[in-house]
Amino acid sequence: MSTETFEFQVEARQLLQLMIHSVYSNKDVFLRELVSNASDALDKLRLAKLRDDTLDADVSDLHIELEIDRDARTLTVRDNGIGMSYDEVGELIGTIANSGTAQFLKELKEAQDTAGAEGLIGQFGVGFYSGFMVADEVTLVTRRAGEKQGTRWCSRGEGTYTLERVDDAPQGTSVVLHLKPADPDNQLHDYTSVWKIKEIVKRYSDFITWPIRLVGEKSEKGDDGEAAGPETLNSMKALWARSRDEVSEDEYHELYKHIGHDWREPLETIQLHAEGTFEYQALLFVPSHAPHDLFRQNVRHGLQLYVKRVFIMDDCEALLPAYLRFVKGVVDAQDLSLNVSREILQQDRHIRMMQRRLTKKVLSSVKSMMTGDPEKYATFWREFGAVLKEGLVTDPDNRDALLAVASFASTHEEGGAVTLKQYVERMPEDQDDIYYITGESREAIDSSPHMEAFRERGIEVLLLTDPVDEVWADAVGEFEGKRLRSVAKGEIDLDAREDDRSEDEQKQQAEAYAGLLGWMRERLDDDVKEVRLSTRLTRSPACLVADADDLTPALENMYRAMGQEVPRSKRILELNPDHALVKGLNEAFGEREDRSELTDTAELLHALAVVAEGGRPKDPARFVQLMADRLERTL
Repeated sequence: MSTETFEFQVEARQLLQLMIHSVYSNKDVFLRELVSNASDALDKLRLAKLRDDTLDADVSDLHIELEIDRDARTLTVRDNGIGMSYDEVGELIGTIANSGTAQFLKELKEAQDTAGAEGLIGQFGVGFYSGFMVADEVTLVTRRAGEKQGTRWCSRGEGTYTLERVDDAPQGTSVVLHLKPADPDNQLHDYTSVWKIKEIVKRYSDFITWPIRLVGEKSEKGDDGEAAGPETLNSMKALWARSRDEVSEDEYHELYKHIGHDWREPLETIQLHAEGTFEYQALLFVPSHAPHDLFRQNVRHGLQLYVKRVFIMDDCEALLPAYLRFVKGVVDAQDLSLNVSREILQQDRHIRMMQRRLTKKVLSSVKSMMTGDPEKYATFWREFGAVLKEGLVTDPDNRDALLAVASFASTHEEGGAVTLKQYVERMPEDQDDIYYITGESREAIDSSPHMEAFRERGIEVLLLTDPVDEVWADAVGEFEGKRLRSVAKGEIDLDAREDDRSEDEQKQQAEAYAGLLGWMRERLDDDVKEVRLSTRLTRSPACLVADADDLTPALENMYRAMGQEVPRSKRILELNPDHALVKGLNEAFGEREDRSELTDTAELLHALAVVAEGGRPKDPARFVQLMADRLERTL
C-alpha cells in the first residue's frame, strides 16, 4: 500500500513541541491518557454492538493490553475496541481538528501551576499527543469495527506524519511508543520497567471497568519455562457501588480525573444510593474550576449512564438540568433497558425522578459548602455562579433552593459577597425594596450615575455583572416579600423620607422646569419617550432609565444575539435640577427666543447620558463635533 506524508497544522506543531520538550513534570500521565482513550474505545464498541447486533465485531473478550519489549525499547498500548477508519485517523489524529488546540495553547500559557497545566491534556482531548513526552516516534495501527481495511499512522513529532492503508490490522487500536532513553533528572522514567507500568496503572487506572492486561517482556518466562500468561493489573471495581468508608479519597479523585478529563482534584464528591421501586447509585463530582467550554453552544454535557454496570452513554444530559452541566459523574441504574436511547430518556418517568433527586442532592451539597466551608463555597461560586443562576429562570421548582445558595457582589461588601437573606436582614425598617444594578463589570456599575443617590444615602445595592442577571431578577421578582428593583428602571423616590423642602417648594421647582422638559421631549422625540426631573442623581447632569416593565438595552442586545428580534424601546431621560449645566440650560431656555443652539445642548446632554452608562452615541461623529465646538468656545 502507498504511504502518504502530511504536514501538521501550525498549532499542532506547537503542541507537539510542547509535548516533546515537555513542560509537564509528571510524564507518567501519558499512560493514563492512552489507557483512558482505549477504555473509551471499548465502551463505544460495546454500545455500538448493543444497538446494532449485525455489526461485524468481536465483543467476546474486550480488554486493554500493555506490551513491553525491553530489547526494542517499545511500549505498546492495545485495545480491541471500536477503532478508527482512514478518514477518522486523518481528522482526529493528523489535524487535531476536534481538540481546540489554539485554546489549549492559550490556556496552557495562562496556567498558574504545574497541576493546572497537566490537567489541560485530557481536558482538551489531546491525550494521544502526550505519548511524545516519552517517545521519539509513535506508530498507531487501527481498524474500525465492521471494516476490512486498517490504517497505519506514524510520526516522529517533527512536523510531519505518514498515513498508510493496511490489510492485516486487527480490530481496535494499537499505539506503539518507541521510548526515549530514561532520564531521571528530567523525570523521564524507564517505561520498559514492569514495576513502573504496574505502579502507574494502579495509581491512575485501577477503576477502569475493562481488564488491563500486561503481556510482559518477550523474554519473560513462567516457572515452567513457558512464556508467562497475561497479568490483569486493575481491580475493575465500580467505586459508585461501594460504601464511602471502603473507598479512599485518592480513588475517588482518580475516577473523577478519568471521567472529567480534568487532572486537578474535584472540589466536592457527592454519593447517592437510591433504593426501593427504582434502584440506582450515583457518584457525582463538582470540579474545582470551570471547563473552557462551559458556555459554548452545541457542546454535549452530562453524566455517564450505566445500566447494571454496563456503559450506556457518556453524556446523558437528561440526568441533570442544563444549569448543572458542570457536574461530572456516574449514574448506574438497575431497571433501565440496555438499548435505551436519548429520545426515550427524555420521556422516561424514572429518569425525571432521578433528575429531581440528583438536582436536590447537588444543591443541598452546595448549601452545606456555604455553611460549613465558606472558602470552598467561594471557589464554587466564583467558578459556577453564573451558570447556576440560569436555574433561577429555567427551574422554578428549585428556585428557593437556588436563591438560598446564591450570593452577589454588593456596595456594602468590598471584596466579598452577600446573600439575599443577609441583604434583607440588614435593610432599614423603612426600606421596602431590594435594590440592584446590572452591567458589564463592578467598576463600571459602581460608578454609574444611577448609583449616586444610593451611595450618598448609604443604601445597599447589589452589583450584578453576569449576562444572566438581566433575566433572572425579573423572573424572580421578589424575595421574602421584598421586591427586587433595578436602580436604572422606573421612578425611584429616595427623597421621600429625607427631603426637608415643603410641598410648595417642590411644586415650584417642577413648574420652573416644566417648559424645558416639554421642549426637550419634542426635540429628542426619536430617542426618548419622556424627559423628567431626577431624584437619583446628585453629581451627574443626566441619566437614562427604563420604565419598570421595559427591557434594558443589554437585554435587547442579548435577545438579538440569540436571533430573536425585539422592538427597540425608547427610554426616559432624567435631568438633575441641582446641576449647574441643567440650571443654566433652563435659564437660557427661559431667556432666549432663538433656541437652535440649545437644541445642540439637549442632544449633548442625551449623548452624555448614553456614554455615562457605557453606551455609544447614535451618531458618534456628530457627538464629537458638538463636543469640539463647545470646548473651542471655552478657550
